[in-house]
Amino acid sequence: METDQAIDCLAALAQATRLDTFRLLVSREPEGVSAGELAKLAGVPQNTMSTHLAILARAGLVRGERRSRSIIYRADLDGFRAVARFLLQDCCNGRPDVCAPLIADLIPCCPPKENAGV
Repeated sequence: METDQAIDCLAALAQATRLDTFRLLVSREPEGVSAGELAKLAGVPQNTMSTHLAILARAGLVRGERRSRSIIYRADLDGFRAVARFLLQDCCNGRPDVCAPLIADLIPCCPPKENAGV
């Protein structure tokens, strides 16, 4: 990822409605959420939400998929992973012991689900 791309991603997230929307979409993976439902949940008009979603999409953080008459939005986790990797790429000047607490904080956020009956 180039610096300009990272700046676009961070700028897209540097607004409360867009940050909340992105976090909501991450929590609703992999199903996604319709644009109308996102607007309702955020308490903003649909045209305002469309503008926010367009900014997040241009930054590579969300993508929309047409399903019948609706567009379902999902977090683009690959795009978000690229931003996180860009920010942490040279973490702690090659000293993994310094980065260990950060990595430890990230690991428990998404524990694998156990398959019932397996």
